[in-house]
Parts: sequence; structure tokens; C-alpha cells
Amino acid sequence: MKDTVVFSGSAHRALAADICSYLGVELSAADITRFSNDCLQVQLQANCRQRDVYIVQPLVPPTQEALMEMLLMLDAARGASAAQITAVIPHYAYARSDKKDASRISIGGRLVADMLVAAGADRVLTMTLHAPQVHGFFSVPVDHLTALGVLADHFRGQDLTDAVVVSPDFGNAKTANQFARLLGLPVAAGSKRRLGDDTVVIDQIVGDVHGKRAIILDDEIATGGSIIELLHKLEEEGCSEAAVATTHGLFVGKAVERLRGNRMVSEVVTTDTVPSPADWPELTVLSVAELFAEAMRRIHGGESVSSLFDGVDPTHASPRPRKTTV
Repeated sequence: MKDTVVFSGSAHRALAADICSYLGVELSAADITRFSNDCLQVQLQANCRQRDVYIVQPLVPPTQEALMEMLLMLDAARGASAAQITAVIPHYAYARSDKKDASRISIGGRLVADMLVAAGADRVLTMTLHAPQVHGFFSVPVDHLTALGVLADHFRGQDLTDAVVVSPDFGNAKTANQFARLLGLPVAAGSKRRLGDDTVVIDQIVGDVHGKRAIILDDEIATGGSIIELLHKLEEEGCSEAAVATTHGLFVGKAVERLRGNRMVSEVVTTDTVPSPADWPELTVLSVAELFAEAMRRIHGGESVSSLFDGVDPTHASPRPRKTTV
């Protein structure tokens, strides 16, 4: 990793430090200050000239602060003559704003992508976008990682007799199906209708869950409203208990209270793409730092990043050569 410089915003320095530990490089300092008029200023404290620069910053609450820090750091690196700048965004919050589903509504996912590129990002490294089409919003290369393998490894160490993977909705069913294949389990999905940001209705469960232990897989858990509604429906359908697994465990609002106190929940598993709640010691947090570090090493060395997921997730894996018949 010669001529590599890694910086971190204030959103998740612990993850950035862990990534640097795997890379064997020092996490370079960045001075982030706030003026009396509430404007932010960033000064990078390491030489960036003709170097491969990586800026680690998940977009987590306060999301607008995290985003502005990232934009300023990208601009600073570009102004410091960096050879290549990669925005490492473990959680891209604006991926949920991916379509025009109402009159006069903004498409935040595309707008923020444009802002990142305009600020100086030559490449983006992220994980588990809420909607795959957000990948296409960027005009620069995007390396899209997945935590399916990390989550599957956790559950492989358990007794999976009578277990079933459950997706909260049909939109996530394809990912849940791949996760189920990794574990050798059947899959089910909820028929979900969203009435508001924190209000959903699940009309039915498609698939057999009666008398089984559910492993609920979702890409992101914010307030936990969808998961709680799904747990109620699973209990009605005769499901005995449920483990909850997610890549991005934001757990905002009453999410911790809702999930910790639910009698159906046997465990909650997440990754460290975002900071974990300090008041939830029972939460299982799996690290994706090594995965990000390996992806960054491959980007720096001009190697394939997609081959990381061969046998894990065909959406992210490198294409297989086709066999030709003579």
C-alpha cells in the first residue's frame, strides 16, 4: 500500500482505524473545525500529492453533517493534487431516495452522487446499497461490496434445523434467497405496504414458517418498524422465534427498545458499517473492516474487487467465462 493515504471523517473513526490496521497503514489526521456561523472547514494533515487517497465516512445521523464533511474532504484532497481519490462510504444513506414515486419529489440518491463526483471523488467504495439502481447514479466507477458472506458465516456456526430465511418484503427477496442458499435453507417473504417512514403493513407471509425459527434478513434497520410488524405476522403464522440480521444497523428512535424487549427475538446481528448503540451490549456486531481493507488493497493494486464475492453473491461477483461448444 505504498503511496496510500487514508483519512476519516468524524462519523465512524473506529471503522477507519480498523481498516487501516488490516492495511498496515496509519490513519492520517484531518482537522475539522466549525466557524461561528456554523460553517465547516476541513484541513488534511498528511501529504496527498500524487498519492492514492481514501476517505472513509458512512452517511449516518447527523447525516447532513457527515455528507458535508465528506464533500469538504474530497475537495481538499483534490486541491492537494491527489493522484486518485476514493470515497469509502460504508453506508450510503441517500440510496433510499432512488425513484420519482410522487409529484415534484427530489431523487436524493442521484443528487448526492453528483455532488460527490463534483467535489472530487474518482471512485466510490460502498456496501449493500438499498436499491441496486443507485449504482448507476454515479458517473465514476463504483465498487459495491456485500456483507452476505460475513453474516452467513455467523449463522453457519449455529443449529439451523427447522430454520427459514425471511425477507420483510419482496424487494429484498432476491438477496434473502441468495443468503438462504449460502445457508442451505428455504426462504419466505412478507407482503409489505409502506404507509409512511415508520409505518408499514405486512398483509401475509409467502412461504412456510409454521413451527420454524426465522432468520430475518434486511439491508438496513432504522426505527425497526418493518421488523416489528414482520415479527407480529410471523408469530401469527406459528413461527417459534426469530433472529434478526442486517448490514446497516442504524437503530434510531425507539428501535433498541422495540427489539430488545420483543419476546420473539432470539438475537440481533449487524455489522460495523455504522456505529453501534452504546446501550445495547447484547447486540452482535460483525466487522467488515477486513473486507473493506482488502477491497482498497485491490483497488490500489489494480486487481479485481468483484472476485472477492465468487461463490458468495453473483450480483457482486466477477463474471464467469462462458463455455463454447465447437
